Amino acid sequence: MSWDELSLIILAAFGCLTLLLAQVDETLSKLPRIIRVWRQVRNELRNRTDHNCQDASSELRTEASDMAPGSDARLSGTPCQRGAE
Repeated sequence: MSWDELSLIILAAFGCLTLLLAQVDETLSKLPRIIRVWRQVRNELRNRTDHNCQDASSELRTEASDMAPGSDARLSGTPCQRGAE
């Protein structure tokens, strides 16, 4: 193996490493947004709410803040019903 071949192998390896790190960086930079959107989708599916249910959401937040810290009680409110379209 000559020095030329060795230097080309080293350059190729560092090029591949650079591409890999760039892809990992791009994925990790998008991760918080993906998590935020996933939580929003789960909450909307769980509550079956739409954007016209702001009052019901604020009531649930008030009830949750009145609960004793560390209690395992869950909110048993009814889901917000969609308005007539």
